[in-house]
Parts: sequence; structure tokens; C-alpha cells
Amino acid sequence: MKNKTSVKWLAAIIIALVIILDQALKIWVKTSFYLGEELEIFSWFKLLFVQNPGMAFGWSLGSKLALTLFRYAATIFGFWYLSRLFRRKNLPVGLIVCVSLILAGAIGNLIDCTFYGLIFNNPAPPEVATLFPSLGGYASVLHGQVVDMLYFPLFSFVWPDWMPWVGGTEFEFFRPIFNLADTAVSVGVIVLILFYSSRLNPEPEPAPEERDPKE
Repeated sequence: MKNKTSVKWLAAIIIALVIILDQALKIWVKTSFYLGEELEIFSWFKLLFVQNPGMAFGWSLGSKLALTLFRYAATIFGFWYLSRLFRRKNLPVGLIVCVSLILAGAIGNLIDCTFYGLIFNNPAPPEVATLFPSLGGYASVLHGQVVDMLYFPLFSFVWPDWMPWVGGTEFEFFRPIFNLADTAVSVGVIVLILFYSSRLNPEPEPAPEERDPKE
């Protein structure tokens, strides 16, 4: 691994950059789009403003409060894990990058859950949300909804009528709508599994035993 100080700075820069870009895009979409509004960039890439009360890509897991508290626990664990990795020797910089991306993505969505209910209102379309509304936000602390907007409908087709269960229905790939924080988590996890799964032990490596100079 490179100089530990430079690697720590690299991790800090990645985390800060992902959070800033993620929040900037979310705030712009939240205050410029009404809920459900769509902007086509290309035929296969659109910005579509939705709000997600659950996990990444619209998945749900238990109550909103429980999910937010789970995100806090995961973020605290991420900081602990990253600090342990910094103590290791000969650790690939790529592993630090992956963990930093995952941690940054978790923090990005945690900000939405913690504060967005307090600092935004939630008007019905075609009204757009206001930052710091005079009448207060739409939810209490820890109950905000995550802003999603990245939509990649790469292709779609209709299943043949003779297909059981799905015949005559439309299939679209890729249907989930997500944000930059989700992207950072997904990229970090995928690269981590593919290239660094054998290096996940966070404990410092033991110093090699001193050998007899006569050997």
C-alpha cells in the first residue's frame, strides 16, 4: 500500500466528492422537478424524480425508522472498518477505494433520511418542493424519503401471449430508479467481490517473525 497519509486523503476525497455530487443532484432535482416529472437525456437515459421510502432501488425493509437506524449502524461500522484497514500493511489501494465508495453512498442516503423531511416540503404535482419552507417540512427527523432520479430504460419488449404468467405483459430493462449514492455503493460492492474478497480481513497483519541471520 502507498503512504498511509496519502491513502487516507484519497479515501477522504472520494467520500467528500461522492456526498457533494450526490446531494447537489438531489437538491437540484427536488427543487426543480415535481414528483414524477421526467426529463429525457437520451432514449436510454432519463431523469425521473421519485421518492423512495425504503432501501436502494426502491426495495423496502421494515419501518422507515428501523431502516434509518440500520443505516446509522452500517455507517458507523463502515468508519470503524475503514479505520482498521488503514492499520494494515500491503493493502491494495483499490480496496480502500471500494470501501470509501460504499461508505460515501451510505452517508449520502442517510442524509436524505435524517434531514430531508425537515428541510423540504412535499407538494402535490405540478408544484415543486421548497428548501426550508416557512410552514416546515413534510416529516420528522429520521423519517425523510430518499430522492432518486437516474433511470435507464435500455430496452423493452412485450412477452408473447403463449408465455405462461407473463404473456402479453411488457418487460423493461433496466426498470429501477436510483441515485448517485446507490451507484457508489453498487460499484464498490461489485468491485470488492470481484477483486478483493480475499483481502477483507480488517485486522492488522502480524509482523513477520525475525529469522536467524545464519539461515
